[in-house]
Amino acid sequence: MKHFRYVLPALLIASFVLGGCAQPTPVTIVETVEVPVEVIVEVPAESTDMTVVEFWTTDNQEDRVDLYEAIAAAYMADHPDVDLRIVPIDEGSITQRIATAQAANRLPDIVRMGIERVAAFAADGILDEDAAVATIASIGEDDFRAGPLAMVVDPATGKYAAVPFDGWIQAIWYRADVFEAAGLAAPTSWDTINAACETLPGSGNLLYALTLGTDAGQNYGHQVFEQVAMSNDAWPFDADGNVTMDTPEMIAALKFYTDLQSCAVPGPQYWRGAREAYELDQSGMLFYSTYIMDDLVDGSGLADGGSVDITISDLAGNTGFASEMAGPNGSASYGQLVTLGIMQGADPVAQDVVKFFMTGDNYLDILALAPFGKVPTLQSAVEGWGELSDYFANYSDETLAQIADGFDTMQRWLFRPDYDATERAVVGDIEGRLLIPTVLSNIALEGTMTPETGAQFLQEQVELLLAERAE
Repeated sequence: MKHFRYVLPALLIASFVLGGCAQPTPVTIVETVEVPVEVIVEVPAESTDMTVVEFWTTDNQEDRVDLYEAIAAAYMADHPDVDLRIVPIDEGSITQRIATAQAANRLPDIVRMGIERVAAFAADGILDEDAAVATIASIGEDDFRAGPLAMVVDPATGKYAAVPFDGWIQAIWYRADVFEAAGLAAPTSWDTINAACETLPGSGNLLYALTLGTDAGQNYGHQVFEQVAMSNDAWPFDADGNVTMDTPEMIAALKFYTDLQSCAVPGPQYWRGAREAYELDQSGMLFYSTYIMDDLVDGSGLADGGSVDITISDLAGNTGFASEMAGPNGSASYGQLVTLGIMQGADPVAQDVVKFFMTGDNYLDILALAPFGKVPTLQSAVEGWGELSDYFANYSDETLAQIADGFDTMQRWLFRPDYDATERAVVGDIEGRLLIPTVLSNIALEGTMTPETGAQFLQEQVELLLAERAE
């Protein structure tokens, strides 16, 4: 459509008075003024039948984004009416980016995110739970590990709020050969861990049973202690939102953990010292995630360069894996679960996209990006996952199966489904401010606290954190 502005003549009339009383003679002057023509052309939007699906992923390294885009290209080749867009994002920015997108009514269709985000987004009503239920059913509900499925259930609705994707497991890696020679059971409970603590020092080359996380400036102790606490049903809050850091269960967990220092490597320690002591045949147990698997073959990196020189014959093959810890009041393993959330307003095609990413070689290709840190949530993928790295050949089928089974009991304080957003934020503050490592150090190394006074300190600090968050 065109709009025109026309050139118009301008008539200028001037009267001049010529002396005395003579009758003035009018003079008419005609000028032509050119006014430029402004042409406005409105171009209608090109009509399209393409369905746009936006997939935000926290797998944001270049090689990972390249693979996601390759899988997206394969999907679009099969579905030419779909425009599948991969958008890499940072894990730490998810909450802010989702809030911004929601305010603009521009939520993405699919988001890869840690399980800790799911409950908050479900509470905000921005996850399409019916879509998650339908997607899980289309992939095969019976194929998912039971633990991950339980973790994505929204307690308010009883529905799945997201689709379990992958994750990693923390556990005790232990010298199975030494345990067997000493007649020790696998360290899967407080009792068997205590038995190993009493027996292992002095067995062969072992100077210590384990390395305990006691460095007040490192998060390692917190990660290990959480599993200990959960195995005794000790949590930061109860179901009514009350702070519960000084309960008998928490005090017992603090005592069990810090008593292990009697058989542990001396001095403030964290994951680096724990890893090296195990690889150097100085300790018989190691708390670590599945990311350790290649290091137990090649030797882990040293702080000043180079790698640990492993002198133990077939250390990986002689290493057992105990992901589950049974305590007096429960059982738990510790790790991370990553999910795919389908957002409210997403096109139904998003469900098929999630299924495509979790089917056959596509899913295995995703897991192959970091096979030690991407344990499959699908039982049908476990065998293929075990072939994704040459390092897996160093471990028994039993160990690989135990790693996959770790999802069945995996928990975190942060993942408890009945915690609200404020309580989850406080749990994050507890970890971020290193309250647990501080108390563990004061009890186990400094002797300035007991389990009872340490628990009271934690109670007071967490109550303050909760009050700050509630303001």
